[in-house]
Amino acid sequence: MTRIAKVGPLAIGGGQPIIVQTMTNTDPLDVAATLAQIERVARRGAELVRLAVPNEKAGEVLPEIVSASKVPVVADIHFDWRLATLALKAKVAGLRLNPGNIRDPHKIQKVAEAAGAAGVAIRVGVNAGSLDPEIISQYGHGAEGLVQSALKEIALLEAINFNNIIVSIKASSVNLTVEAVKLFAKLSDYPQHLGITEAGDLKTGVVKSAVGLGILLSQGLGDTIRVSLTGPPEEEVDCAWEILKALKLRARGPEYVSCPTCGRSRLNPLPLITELRARLLDLTTPLTIAVMGCEVNGPGEAKMADLGVTGAASGQGAVYFKGRILGHYPLEAIPELLAAKARLWGQAESEGQS
Repeated sequence: MTRIAKVGPLAIGGGQPIIVQTMTNTDPLDVAATLAQIERVARRGAELVRLAVPNEKAGEVLPEIVSASKVPVVADIHFDWRLATLALKAKVAGLRLNPGNIRDPHKIQKVAEAAGAAGVAIRVGVNAGSLDPEIISQYGHGAEGLVQSALKEIALLEAINFNNIIVSIKASSVNLTVEAVKLFAKLSDYPQHLGITEAGDLKTGVVKSAVGLGILLSQGLGDTIRVSLTGPPEEEVDCAWEILKALKLRARGPEYVSCPTCGRSRLNPLPLITELRARLLDLTTPLTIAVMGCEVNGPGEAKMADLGVTGAASGQGAVYFKGRILGHYPLEAIPELLAAKARLWGQAESEGQS
């Protein structure tokens, strides 16, 4: 088991729930747009948000963003260590430092001293695309190089008794990332942030992230995750939660079960699921919704789900709730019916926990 790192109010590692995070892609100088995006991703389930601080102007507006953010903010720092000091003055919850491009040991330790005094965590973020040339010359571009880069920076931090550390070792290659994360876990008990960096768009990136994170999470590795996509960060958050739900590691909101359809389908699951997702976007209560096309596997899946519908010979949909059939309804009425039942179930669950 990994040790615990504190990032603002969050405890990461030590067997705590795996934290979902993302990164804003707005212009950091556009405070209103950045805060609006943070609000959106927080509603989708982001528990930690990282944002770029590429220059002093971004550092100057950071206090306004941090103070208004719904979730803890981590400042992403590259090249210039002085931007980290600006971020600390803004009271960020964490710093991301890349050992591949902040190479002066004394500057790194100076940042760590200030972070320690402020109670701020440091994420040692190693990417295959930005390794220190000295590391490459010694260990190469493979897993050993990635891990040694992380260990080298950790040693600098530990030398001044700083250990509120999270480690992120990423590559665009699934196999390389998996190998490096597993190697690091054998050598250190610092919590790890998982991700497949530069994974791709909403098709390629989702597949590579699900495969890579799924392998590692299923082996008990990883304490916080980000799905890195070329697309809206809201999609990153949705995908991260789907991965956690698929592995039964955490649950949030509906989990959809649907058939791939065939010539027997009496309803088209895709538009129904699309409408349900839109209607239930803010529902956080875990529940399973099955949308099935015909009577082959449909009734069985619908009965096992909290809510379910299957296409029926009547041209209607047979709707199930908690394993019991409610009746047959016109297809056009089913989205509203299922959404209403889901909300009632969510409200009942919420009241039961209060």
